[in-house]
Amino acid sequence: MNETTPKRLIPLLLSLLLAALAAACSPGAADPPMKGARVGGPFALAGPDGRVVRDTDFAGKYRIVYFGYTHCPDVCPNDLANIGQAMRRLEKETPALAARLQPIFITVDPERDTPAVMKDYTSAFHPKLLGLTGTPQQIAAVSKEFAVWSSKQKLQPGGEGYAVDHSRLTILMGPKGEPLALLPAEQGAEPLVAEIRKWAK
Repeated sequence: MNETTPKRLIPLLLSLLLAALAAACSPGAADPPMKGARVGGPFALAGPDGRVVRDTDFAGKYRIVYFGYTHCPDVCPNDLANIGQAMRRLEKETPALAARLQPIFITVDPERDTPAVMKDYTSAFHPKLLGLTGTPQQIAAVSKEFAVWSSKQKLQPGGEGYAVDHSRLTILMGPKGEPLALLPAEQGAEPLVAEIRKWAK
C-alpha cells in the first residue's frame, strides 16, 4: 500500500489530529475524537446476492466501516481478521453491545469484487461482516464521502493483473451514521475492543 498521503486528505487528517490533541488535554471530555468531522454519507451499494444495501438499513446500529479489496495481499486480511476477532470477543463478553455493531467491508476494486466474491471472502472473517460493492462510479462516490482514496497499480510493467493502493482507515460510525473514532484495526483485537467500548455506549 502506498504510504503517500494525497493532498486532498491532509485537511481531514489535520482536523483529526487537532481533535485528538484537544481530547488529550481534556481528560474528562466525553466527545468522540471525530465529532463534527465531515466523514460518511448516504449510499446504496450491492450486498450479498446482489441485493441493494443502503446506509439507512443500519439506523440505530454502530458501524465499523473498512475499505479494502479481496485481492489485497496482507493489509486487508490482517485488519479484517482483527475486526472479526474483536467481534467474537465482544459477542462473548458483552453480547448486547455486539448485537448493536455492524462491521462493513466496502471494496475499492469493484471490477473484480462482485457480490458473490465479497460474500465468500467476508465469510472467512466473521458471519456478520457485510461486504459491499457497486459500479466504479458508486464506489468512487462512497469513497469520497468517507475520505478514502485508492489507486490502481500494475504489478509489473507489461504484465497482467494489478494491485490497488488505498487508505488504511477503520471508522466507527454512530447509530445516526455520524463518525465517532478511527479504530486501530492494525494493532489487534484487544485495542479494537477497548476503543469500541469507549465510544459505543
